[in-house]
Amino acid sequence: MSLDPTLHARIESLLATNPVVLFMKGNPRAPQCGFSSKAISALDATGVAYMHVDVLSDGEIREGIKAYGDWPTIPQLYIGGELVGGSDIIMQMAASGELHTALGVPAPDRTPPHIEITPAAAEMLGKAIANAGDGFALQIEIDNGYNASLQLAQHDDAAIASESAGIRAQFDLPSAQRARGLRIDWADDARGKGLVIDNPNAPPKVRAITPTDAAQRVNADSLVIIDVRPADERALAALGLPFAHFDDGMEEIEAMDKATPMAFLCHTGARSGQAAEHFRALGFSEVYNISGGIDAWSTFDPAIPQY
Repeated sequence: MSLDPTLHARIESLLATNPVVLFMKGNPRAPQCGFSSKAISALDATGVAYMHVDVLSDGEIREGIKAYGDWPTIPQLYIGGELVGGSDIIMQMAASGELHTALGVPAPDRTPPHIEITPAAAEMLGKAIANAGDGFALQIEIDNGYNASLQLAQHDDAAIASESAGIRAQFDLPSAQRARGLRIDWADDARGKGLVIDNPNAPPKVRAITPTDAAQRVNADSLVIIDVRPADERALAALGLPFAHFDDGMEEIEAMDKATPMAFLCHTGARSGQAAEHFRALGFSEVYNISGGIDAWSTFDPAIPQY
């Protein structure tokens, strides 16, 4: 397709003013396709800042960028105004170290991670690998939220690989860096039946905190409350304590020190739980969800109405 001159100039301006640009579906906090998720995982692992463009929210850019670089798929990565390629190429370059070189950062550490697979887990995994046929190994992927996925894949000599209890585990570069100290066990108890993955690198899980305890900590200046409700909803039941909000976006709060203790608040605890999990995945080390939300808060503070 021919590219409208105005759109061409708009893309040129984006690339000229931003050294690294990723055209993707969704955003780095919430990618809307697996290929975009893999691309941001590889980029995030380099530590280099980059601009993202959500093509789902801009139909002109979505079609225009395909014509601009004569590349038919999304995501697309540009470095220094030059097209690098899509998800597969980005992952290949990340694995070889070429991506780091292109971005001007030191070559990555490709040391295989030390992992532990317990005998019980190895027995189950070994059976699955044997049933898959010759030449298969365990592939472990860990995204930038430290969510792990296990699947069977062809033996890849170029992959970063570790062995434990006779099981070969393969990793792409970002996953290998996030997997150091990983432990895989097999459970058949009160937790259920299946593999249990313990990753010491993952940020601590979101914890529950009561409204009473949250209020005490705010008054002691040892906790920041983030009320995720929109302004019109907050007006129905206003919190009588200092708090932050998302009215102007999340960027300012995301830029806070990762050691900042923060507790999230909504109407009953569902939306705040999702927001808390997002900040936990970003690496914040002390994250709480206020149990029961403002609805529960009103039971110990009668000045706050229920709605």
